[in-house]
Amino acid sequence: MKNSIKFMTQAAMIAAIYVVLVFVFAPISFGPVQIRVAEALTILPLFTPAAVPGVFIGCLIGNLLSPGMIVIDIVFGSLATLLAAIISYKLRDNKYLVPIPPIVINMIVVPYVIKYGYGVPMPILLSALAVGAGQVISCYGLGFILIRVLERYKDQIFA
Repeated sequence: MKNSIKFMTQAAMIAAIYVVLVFVFAPISFGPVQIRVAEALTILPLFTPAAVPGVFIGCLIGNLLSPGMIVIDIVFGSLATLLAAIISYKLRDNKYLVPIPPIVINMIVVPYVIKYGYGVPMPILLSALAVGAGQVISCYGLGFILIRVLERYKDQIFA
């Protein structure tokens, strides 16, 4: 019982932090060219399995509450984050591989949402490169800063 409460608490806190980061950095969190700072949290499956539902629910809530969001983005954008979190968790033995799934999966999914969901006339390849660049900044740039900080305190935070 204690472990399930800890798991749910960690997942809920990760989701809440993700949502807060989406809206604090809203001007750069949405659009065809974006740096979603909250995506730095996609490295958290390295430390806890609770991050898998945490980042998924955070992304889902962030997408649901964002202005102008459409159903296709809410569904496919959130599912892309869930799939990436699951794969990242499976790669947790190598911290350098953990950020790759969110980058690659978002580079594949998000450009189609942008083009066909929002009608942005940007070529898929260009959109994929733009999304990928934003994801690299968030997942590897900010994510690795987060990894370095959390490695120092992981026993206190995730114990």
